[in-house]
Amino acid sequence: MALYFTLSLLLVAAAAFAYLNHRLLHLPPTIGLMALTLLSSLGLVGLGRLGVPAVLQVVEVVRAIDFHTVLMQYLLSFLLFAGAMQLDTQSLGRQRLPVLLLATLGTLISAILVSCGLYLLLPLFGQPLDFIYCLLFGSLISPTDPVAVLGILTKAGLPKSLETNIVGESLFNDGVGVVLFATVLSVAGSGADTVDGGQVLRLLLREGVGGLALGAVLGYGTYWLLRRVDDYHVETLLTLALVTGGSALAARLHTSGPLAMVVAGLIVGSQQGRHALSEVTEDYVDKFWELIDGILNAVLFVLMGLEILVLRIKGQYVGVGLAAVALVLLARLVSVSIPLSLLRARREVSDFNLAVLTWGGLRGGISVALALSLPPTMPRELLVGITYVVVVFSILGQGLTIGPLAARLQRGLRPAAAQPENS
Repeated sequence: MALYFTLSLLLVAAAAFAYLNHRLLHLPPTIGLMALTLLSSLGLVGLGRLGVPAVLQVVEVVRAIDFHTVLMQYLLSFLLFAGAMQLDTQSLGRQRLPVLLLATLGTLISAILVSCGLYLLLPLFGQPLDFIYCLLFGSLISPTDPVAVLGILTKAGLPKSLETNIVGESLFNDGVGVVLFATVLSVAGSGADTVDGGQVLRLLLREGVGGLALGAVLGYGTYWLLRRVDDYHVETLLTLALVTGGSALAARLHTSGPLAMVVAGLIVGSQQGRHALSEVTEDYVDKFWELIDGILNAVLFVLMGLEILVLRIKGQYVGVGLAAVALVLLARLVSVSIPLSLLRARREVSDFNLAVLTWGGLRGGISVALALSLPPTMPRELLVGITYVVVVFSILGQGLTIGPLAARLQRGLRPAAAQPENS
């Protein structure tokens, strides 16, 4: 009954806020949901301090929710598979090099820069930390999550290649970020003095390469099954079984479930994979996963907003978090610039792409979930507080401005593009 009550609370809140946003605010769905939930949560915090019984009951329900488990073991697999299914694999193939560099080298550079910057920044606020914990923060905050602004970017009329770079990077660097975080957490838990290089390498291979291999096996296995049946009920159920069973198997094998679901989704959603589906089935499967993606994103952003009811974010953490916002954005600029500079010899890379990729690199639920997974023996409260401030600014601040920024930059490009080459 407790589980049903919790699920009912999340779905009712998501539906109510989605309705209000659609009728009144007209913001992108996930941003509107996040804003409304945060405002409601702040109001509930005030009522809770007055001892209103109904509010206290809601707080207890939210406190009982394990955000890390809900996102990492349940929601994330569905969201990544749905996102990969909708990605144009032909366009991804053409943009495979920038996507690969941004998701791997870019994520690693961002994690290192943020870690070093935070290590130097925290003593200024009287909150010094060992470097290994700064590295934990760098690894959990580096994965980007542009889902909240993808609709805005599409309406802004961005080049298809840039859209593919943004979405492709976010799909893969979620998995890369989780693997990096798991590795650093293992080192932090066992102590830097007892680190075995071979053990770290084995962990990276098992999580990263193992996740990619598992996703390929699951994707092609499901494709083989889909070719042998023509019934949209059965075929939709097969894709659902792929995600639920595949993510459970990845957890049992201790491989990266996010990477496995991205690869499996790309295979099933590819042009080859769609040849296994009839036109009717393809329509049903696409609409099913589009609906799943929309519902789960709504629940996720409502849950993120409700977490403010139970998080202990001190005033000094807000100050550190705001400073960390600038640090994370600067690290994002550098981590995008370096991979793009490596590509300049092979293809045209514009300052427009650099600006949109930098400001459009939002942080989202996965960063909050990883921070909440830290054990109490580590500086969990401080890192969670900083993470939450960065994520809220990212979704609301960057999310609300990326569309106008992209449109304004494109308007500035048109007159220059219209000029004669010898001008």
